[in-house]
Amino acid sequence: MTQKKSTSPVRALGLCSGGLDSMLAGLVLKNQGIDVTWISFETPFFSADKARKASDRCSIPLLVQDITTAYLQMMSAPKAGFGKNMNPCMDCHALMFEKAGHIMNEQRFDFLFSGEVVGQRPKSQTKNALQYVEKNSFFKGAILRPLSALCLPETPMETQGLVDRTKLLGISGRTRKPQMALAKKLGISEYPAPAGGCLLTDKQFSIRLKDLLYVQKNWEVRHLHLLKYGRHFRLTDRCKLVMGRSRHDNQQILAWYDPDSDVRLDHAVLPGPVSLLLGSYGKVQIQKAAAMTAAYTKAGAGEISEIRITQKGRQSRIRVTTPAAADLQALLI
Repeated sequence: MTQKKSTSPVRALGLCSGGLDSMLAGLVLKNQGIDVTWISFETPFFSADKARKASDRCSIPLLVQDITTAYLQMMSAPKAGFGKNMNPCMDCHALMFEKAGHIMNEQRFDFLFSGEVVGQRPKSQTKNALQYVEKNSFFKGAILRPLSALCLPETPMETQGLVDRTKLLGISGRTRKPQMALAKKLGISEYPAPAGGCLLTDKQFSIRLKDLLYVQKNWEVRHLHLLKYGRHFRLTDRCKLVMGRSRHDNQQILAWYDPDSDVRLDHAVLPGPVSLLLGSYGKVQIQKAAAMTAAYTKAGAGEISEIRITQKGRQSRIRVTTPAAADLQALLI
């Protein structure tokens, strides 16, 4: 932690998810006259969109940083393990504080903070978990939790007079009533629901992610983004088909389409899904993917469908017998 000059304003850098707790923590410090800045991190599993909205609402400047490479490295072997799904919450928080701590030193902030509340989450926000995060962030003693400070040992920031401890709070537990009351007092009328925005806590997304990491093994970052959309079918250990469920899915799937390595498939006549064949494939897999694409159009089972194939900039068409979509369920990831 940097040594504070007495003539300079106190500066704090806070982790911001964009939720109510983040907003309250920032405003509690801002109302003490502290110069507050937020930082939000992005990966394919979570974005800074809510943090951007919170920044506008609270008039607190926001830094955004993509940490995908470091995050994936951490996920390969999180020290504290995973939660119910593929969420490495404790090591995730430690990594974020570590990244924020380097920025704190580079840009001469005085300390870090977050909106974490003791006991709000049974695994990642116990007192032991908060201590684990501090230790493994390598910035122990530089992290303040303004909403639960009175439930925790006094920090160097408080003993040094950078923060007035009497103006911090002692919120604990899973109830949201104290936060809602404080939000009303501070004039915050709009804030997102407390449901998390991390896809790693989602069961279905985690199943797809495990399949990509541990079955397919060879993948690119764009494949992580594709996990969010459509239906996913495992054709072989090295080959997968991603198929849109809606117009929005089709648009998002095409946004991550690589024409140099993927095969794009769609029905030549009927409206329906856009499909991408990914990985290592041959004629057998292309034929299979074409039939599967036909199955999710209005073509009836047993009918002949004409499927448009786009591969390395060249288009062709093949005719396939349309299977019943119900017969493909065993291939769904």
